[in-house]
Amino acid sequence: MMKNNKQIPVNWIPAFLIIILVTSISVTVFGQDNGNSALKNSPVFTKVLYRGNDKVYKNNPLEADEFYNPILQGCYPDPSITRRGDDYFLVTSSFVMFPGVPIFHSKDLVNWTQIGHVLDRKSQLRIAELGISRGVYAPAIRYNPHNETFYMITTQVAGDLGNMVVKTIDPFKGWSEPYKLNFAGIDPSLFFDDDGKAYVVHNDAPDPGKELYSGHRVIKIWEYDLEKDQVIVGTDKIVVDGGVDITQKPIWIEAPHIYKKDGRYYLMCAEGGTGGWHSEVIFVSDKPDGPYTPAPGNPILTQRYFPADRANKVDWAGHADLVVGPDGQYYGVFLAVRPNEKNRVNTGRETFILPVDWSGDFPVFINGLVPIEPKLEMPEGVENNTGKNDFFPNGNFIYTENFSSEKPDYRWIGLRGPREDFISKVEKGLQINPFEVNIKEVKPTSTLFYRQQHKTFSFTADMEYLPASEKDMAGIVCLQNEKSNYVFGITKKGSEYIIVLERNQWPGRVGEHKSMLVAKEKIEISGPVKLQVKADGDDYEFSYSTNNTDLENLGGTVSGDILSTDYAGGFTGCLIGLYATAANDIQP
Repeated sequence: MMKNNKQIPVNWIPAFLIIILVTSISVTVFGQDNGNSALKNSPVFTKVLYRGNDKVYKNNPLEADEFYNPILQGCYPDPSITRRGDDYFLVTSSFVMFPGVPIFHSKDLVNWTQIGHVLDRKSQLRIAELGISRGVYAPAIRYNPHNETFYMITTQVAGDLGNMVVKTIDPFKGWSEPYKLNFAGIDPSLFFDDDGKAYVVHNDAPDPGKELYSGHRVIKIWEYDLEKDQVIVGTDKIVVDGGVDITQKPIWIEAPHIYKKDGRYYLMCAEGGTGGWHSEVIFVSDKPDGPYTPAPGNPILTQRYFPADRANKVDWAGHADLVVGPDGQYYGVFLAVRPNEKNRVNTGRETFILPVDWSGDFPVFINGLVPIEPKLEMPEGVENNTGKNDFFPNGNFIYTENFSSEKPDYRWIGLRGPREDFISKVEKGLQINPFEVNIKEVKPTSTLFYRQQHKTFSFTADMEYLPASEKDMAGIVCLQNEKSNYVFGITKKGSEYIIVLERNQWPGRVGEHKSMLVAKEKIEISGPVKLQVKADGDDYEFSYSTNNTDLENLGGTVSGDILSTDYAGGFTGCLIGLYATAANDIQP
């Protein structure tokens, strides 16, 4: 994953995935003070409905032997995958999302179940005071057959852990406390050789005084002590300097992984930064610590050479990992984006998959050097069950949540702190107990988030709530980061209840952060209130209903620009949150 902002502009309840065409959020506001119901300043969300309606899926219906790409829609970037027997495990970056590093399981690479998070405790995540695009970068998951142990190695950027590793015998049963690793840089990955020896490869800065240009990075390798879970001092070595061809000044060589095939060692890396020049490249050596020679046909995956206005555009492809599929063929998971009609990246970087041809000397992603299509042929003998039972949904789908489960669905996340610190299961649904923190602060917030997963979507939430003062606010938030978001909800002014829509924006290098009250309206609350956000590409609309039937728009159509990484910067996708605060600063 690219860490240079210059290159990229940008579980308690299963919710819906934000899409950009029809985002509709409905919130019911009806505060009560008896036992299991909400306090006046603690909203209860009784129902959420998420509906995705992207044209690409309507225009490309699946045949019986097909499935959709991406396999994980919404902000699931930097995928890494490993295999033990018939079981596949996949992880992605999570930044300051809490819990961190979502982990998925599959038997066939098509149907995926989220089985939890690798980092689910405060002792594993030191992210409480970090901006949204800091925290956990580029996890790599590996299975070591020599000690029958799974490892997840990653970097906690800007925290006090830095590079770290956790491990487990059983990914279904949780992971160890972190082991802090003694090296700098980012994007570490482990490699276990046939002789039992272990190695770590990672991105790093060039040696002091040897940086040749902005974005010049190197790939290092260390021997790894499996008994001490630590790199071995003095074994570090630079194996790639700059990239495939340093005379061309390649930028951000990163996300390295080593594979062994037919007695040779292959080092695969991302190159070009997470943006329009992103790609995947590969090198080969006769020894794990090099020297490594680049393949003559690099890159082996990229979308950078095609017209900007191509249909069903997929872009930024790279940051990949390889695995042998159930049919004996290699497959690669990687990140890419699907921009909307204004080239906004509101859904963030998503997880894609392609088959890989490794019949020659080097692997090549099949159809990874032509515009990526929205559908793939399934491996032989596999049935598409996405969206059924516990399998993750794919394509256009409807997700309904009534908050009846005792524990949150894994798709619901907090920022910087555990969900359990602010949510309560009550008779009518989910109660959010507000912190004295608002969404603009770099602290844990009392907001339960769901990833936007479509360009066209609607998100509707029913909420029971009566704010007690002007400091109280509850509703929904559409958030790219703490400085770029929309807040839509109910507060109080004097004895009146007011519904407000606020735009918080960060104009980047042009100016300072500013907030703007887009619209407000006095409302009478005699029962549930619906809050709805719907999107069609870059156009977002926020509406409400106090009679559970008639939706009234507030603020007209507003731009989704601030919900995109190309405007707001950073590495995340838009998150839709069920929000409550006791530190409201919106003045209606």
